[in-house]
Amino acid sequence: MPTIFDELLERFQAYLGGVDSDLVADEAARIGWDMSARALEARVLGCLGYLDRVAALAPADAKPLARFVADHRDELRWGQTYSAADFGQGFIDNYGWLEVFGTRGHFVNDAVAGGLLILGPNIVYPDHHHIAEEIYIPLTGGTEWRMGEGGFHIRGAGEVIHHASNVSHAMRTGNEPLMALYLWRGGPLAQKSIIGSGGRD
Repeated sequence: MPTIFDELLERFQAYLGGVDSDLVADEAARIGWDMSARALEARVLGCLGYLDRVAALAPADAKPLARFVADHRDELRWGQTYSAADFGQGFIDNYGWLEVFGTRGHFVNDAVAGGLLILGPNIVYPDHHHIAEEIYIPLTGGTEWRMGEGGFHIRGAGEVIHHASNVSHAMRTGNEPLMALYLWRGGPLAQKSIIGSGGRD
């Protein structure tokens, strides 16, 4: 009998399948979706209080995934890479991620990680970079994104944002929270990002 985790993976895959992007289609096709489940204890975070608002904001194609995550938030293992020493307690109280699959997610995958990032309103995720190549797809709009030495630009829900290896990037939310789907490949999948703009453009 399918578990909630099976359904989470199914909705994650279904959303990716509907994104109109060759980059995303190629990446999704490379993922081996027949993954083994990993037993994880649930872990909840303060940022999960934004999930109902996220589900209300999500466009029609993202709503099945966003609503499912909101409804099952207390059964999933949420994580944080940083501590208050990195960005302050206000950031930590409004930040978290759910790894659906990867080296530490609900499903085992050593080649690629996929999951969801949450940021609360009026939060800056400062410049950071990492070895892994990254694709982000915001499921809510209104957040400003920056890459390399460029300025901040608002990205809409469903836009595909690609960060090559070691390219620095930052996000700044407005009056609404952000949920963004992410895919990581080509580097340590559980690496803590390097803070600062040391990455190449």
